[in-house]
Amino acid sequence: MGNGVREGPVDFKQQDVEPVPSAHLPSEDNQEKKKVLNSLMSGALAGAVAKTAVAPLDRTKIMFQVSSKRFSAKEAYRLIYHTYLNEGFWSLWRGNSATMVRVIPYAAIQFCAHEEYKQLLGSYYGFQGKALTPFPRFIAGSLAGTTAAMLTYPLDMVRARMAVTPKEMYSNIVHVFIRISREEGLKTLYRGFTPTILGVIPYAGLSFFTYETLKKIHADHSGKLQPSPPERLLFGACAGLIGQSASYPLDVVRRRMQTAGVMGHTYSSILLTMQEIIREEGLIRGLYKGLSMNWVKGPIAVGISFTTFDLTQILLRKLQHSTNVER
Repeated sequence: MGNGVREGPVDFKQQDVEPVPSAHLPSEDNQEKKKVLNSLMSGALAGAVAKTAVAPLDRTKIMFQVSSKRFSAKEAYRLIYHTYLNEGFWSLWRGNSATMVRVIPYAAIQFCAHEEYKQLLGSYYGFQGKALTPFPRFIAGSLAGTTAAMLTYPLDMVRARMAVTPKEMYSNIVHVFIRISREEGLKTLYRGFTPTILGVIPYAGLSFFTYETLKKIHADHSGKLQPSPPERLLFGACAGLIGQSASYPLDVVRRRMQTAGVMGHTYSSILLTMQEIIREEGLIRGLYKGLSMNWVKGPIAVGISFTTFDLTQILLRKLQHSTNVER
């Protein structure tokens, strides 16, 4: 994950200022490729670990978001327990395979894109590898989230469908794609795309911004270059809490639009969906339904995700360094 303080100096290329000898180009190209590959691998692992850890809570939240049933901790517990009794323990992870198919490329792209956007913005604003100032920090996170969402959105649609339907309706991920394409049209795979992007901008921007800002504050006041794993978890939890709270109403709208075809509703636009939710369920109870569960699930997931990414990045760099030393 993009750290406010780096484990090592960032090598910004300055080909436009100083000509680089051609003999060094292959080495620099290899270093850049390794850096991108490390970011992709670390991001993929971070997303997979985080989402699997909170999958039962995530499925429960989606089931409340797409229904008119009033949310409460007691009702959430009843739903989880009822699902366990009727469908078995592993049914609590139903849709997680679709989540993994989506979240692995999503997280890999998001974290890798964030590293690249940070480098580009650092070069543009003249920071030369130092921590970005607040506004570019927010922009880097927003761009990273938007890039990942645009490239993986149909997989998010499939995951939402599998989470709210019985296993008899869709046997696997491929079956979801086939049925949606045949019965509702290919355009349905992008239903809810606009609220997704509108929600990703503040969510990803604030999440990355908060995490990196807390790490920078920690480094400035503690004198330590890097926080400990528990501190990383805490910073990530704060980032998830702020980011998800800011974008939650759009998340509810997105889920309603994604699952409209199987829940007996027709939502034609973001505003009409919001109006119907507010009219039927109220502003707070409708658009913020399940937010309290997100305050439990979100910080855990984001904390695990950021921490896993950072620690995996550090481990991969150490392994590469030791390999280079041996050579």
